[in-house]
Amino acid sequence: MSYKLFYAPGSAAMGIRVMLEEIGAPYELLKTTIDMDKPRPPEQLALNPNGWVPVLIWGDKAMYECAAITVFLCDRHPEANLAPAVNDPDRGLYLQTLVYFSNSVQNAFQLDYYPDRFADTPADESSAQRRGIRRLRETWKVIDNQIGSNQWVLGERFSSVDIYLFMLTTWLDPSRGQPSVDEFANVKRIADAVQSRKSVQTVYKEWIAGDT
Repeated sequence: MSYKLFYAPGSAAMGIRVMLEEIGAPYELLKTTIDMDKPRPPEQLALNPNGWVPVLIWGDKAMYECAAITVFLCDRHPEANLAPAVNDPDRGLYLQTLVYFSNSVQNAFQLDYYPDRFADTPADESSAQRRGIRRLRETWKVIDNQIGSNQWVLGERFSSVDIYLFMLTTWLDPSRGQPSVDEFANVKRIADAVQSRKSVQTVYKEWIAGDT
């Protein structure tokens, strides 16, 4: 099965691309942008009227939302061992963490990067940004504590949750007042381990080069 992926550097589509690399499925990248001042391809907007990425296409079907695509791909390709099976005891933690990443951590990023979505007036946007930065520290601390001494987020097994965690850490920008990943020792330990994987080295090559 081959896939098409609406893709922009710096977006959540990078995490999905890493998963496609891990799965080993053929895929085609469809260029788009996350620049709010630039238009999206009409084909992308027809599939996701929000204009966001990732958008995954297979055959005549398509879907959006990074966490949903993650679950879909892992369940569709169980041979890749990127997620616990439905009857696995770790399935609940896997789903819980993905939804927390999507609904809480990513929401905190949005408060800082897109404060106009949360403020009534431009004068209120700085307040939304400050709350977003505080919320980033709160949510990453929750994840750091959840990991504890585990080798990976779910314990001893590597999974798509670790890929998702790495993706989110690449968005942290201390120059904006956001926390550094160094503040969360367990998160950083896992992010560093994920970064060494071939799939991540392929997808994040430019980011890694710029970060060193």
